[in-house]
Amino acid sequence: MRAMLKSILPLVICALACVGASAQDMCPPRPAPGNLVVNPLDLYSQNGVLNLSLTLENSFGSDGFEHYCYIYMYQGQPVEAPTLRLNPGDQLQLSLTNDIQAPYDHYPRKMQMKMFQPPRDGSKPSDTDCNGGVINGGTTNMHFHGMNIPPVCHQDDVIYTLIQPGDPPFQYDFEVPPNDSPGMYWYHPHAHGNATTQVDGGAAGALIIEGTIPGTQNLPERVFVIRQQFQNPNSWLPGPNQLTVNFQPAVFPAEPSPYVNVQYGQQEFWRVANATTQAFLDLQLQFTAGVQQLEVVALDGIPLQTPIYESDILVPPAGRVEFITPGLPENQEGEFLTNGYNTGPVGNPNPPQVLVKLFGADNPKLKAKPAPPANPVKPPADRKRFAGLMNLTPTGTRGLYFSEQTVGSNGPTQYFITVNGQKPHVFHMDDPPSIVTNIGAVEDWTIENHSGEAHAFHIHQLHYLLMDVNGVPVPDPELYDTYTIPSWSGSGPYPSITVRMDFRDPQIAGTFVYHCHILDHEDGGMMEKIQVNP
Repeated sequence: MRAMLKSILPLVICALACVGASAQDMCPPRPAPGNLVVNPLDLYSQNGVLNLSLTLENSFGSDGFEHYCYIYMYQGQPVEAPTLRLNPGDQLQLSLTNDIQAPYDHYPRKMQMKMFQPPRDGSKPSDTDCNGGVINGGTTNMHFHGMNIPPVCHQDDVIYTLIQPGDPPFQYDFEVPPNDSPGMYWYHPHAHGNATTQVDGGAAGALIIEGTIPGTQNLPERVFVIRQQFQNPNSWLPGPNQLTVNFQPAVFPAEPSPYVNVQYGQQEFWRVANATTQAFLDLQLQFTAGVQQLEVVALDGIPLQTPIYESDILVPPAGRVEFITPGLPENQEGEFLTNGYNTGPVGNPNPPQVLVKLFGADNPKLKAKPAPPANPVKPPADRKRFAGLMNLTPTGTRGLYFSEQTVGSNGPTQYFITVNGQKPHVFHMDDPPSIVTNIGAVEDWTIENHSGEAHAFHIHQLHYLLMDVNGVPVPDPELYDTYTIPSWSGSGPYPSITVRMDFRDPQIAGTFVYHCHILDHEDGGMMEKIQVNP
């Protein structure tokens, strides 16, 4: 027996080494700093359907960061995180394969969580990925952030849909609502406890609903997905990190900045997604002559009633902004940057950082637009989603608040989002809903921040209308799906927002979640369920 073990042991060691080596090569190489930034690969729907397959893989990169990558095979080569382009009324059919391999990250803190649920609408008794189970370090799913679609398995459920490594490909299949407006959304993993690690590793991509946003016709379009990577994303005090733009590190002055070439004098249409795990981005465009005014045309995927002009735009984690840039004057250069943001006395640093440099050229080729979709864009239905929300009388009001509690003198921190009158607790996937309401309700929620760091309030399945900030009415309310609530100073009134929630759409009936979109806060318990009854 001992001789047999001696003969088997080298084979086992070799096998483990080979598996480890192959796992290191799973994700394709990412661009080095100081290179041209190009748009992600565009995938367009054909005849009303976008059908694709993605594989979620992971590996430890030569840059010292754990990489998680959505792989799409294009002309025989792996491409990361393509942009999905659909029209209102189109069908998205996405096959997701979980090919995550241990080690899931190099600073593991994962705890197994068990959660079970009887089969739900849209699933079959044998559809085990729809019925909860064990959440371990390799579990994943996908959330279509900002999309107003049903919270059911195979569409946009993140509570009971748990895809394990080695499971058969999981099919997502849903219709883009015919009355959705054109705008930018994004997709990312949302398995509770794993969202930080997987999004931090780069698993995120843009999703764009096509259509005409006034003023943007025939302008060159750029898609920037800004990500953030930590060497230890699961620490309660995260360490070294860097921002990336379409996977290219933005670490100037340590390395040259990513750059784009623009046609002198040519306005451009920029679509920017903050796909970071915790960075609040105060975006600004500067030319040699000074700070520029940006014509903001859409926020969180919803075109504005009237464009606004801003010299800087605060975009929370998960937020999106779409704007028209002024043309770069001849003999000038430009910088697209974040000015940094003060997240509060106990918040994580958000320092300023140059993201992209702009260089001008007198080159007509730079005016070229991306290839148009192969099928014509269908106009949205006449009645826009959330129409008339401003003028409706709320059927009810609620109060909620963010709070934190540090365990011991050296952490970690517990995170809570609590309905007034309920007891703060760390969220668990087995928890019952904290809020129960009905289809047809229109509610005003006031969300306060009782903690010493900023939070980003997000709810699934719908957008909300921002009514008040710190008790002061907003002059021109707009729709958001994620909004910043600044830190509390420790004295005086709590910072707050009041938002109008629209539960009139019968398609969103079911149970879904709301949470802080600082993902280590969400993973750490700052999330709750809402049940919307038919």
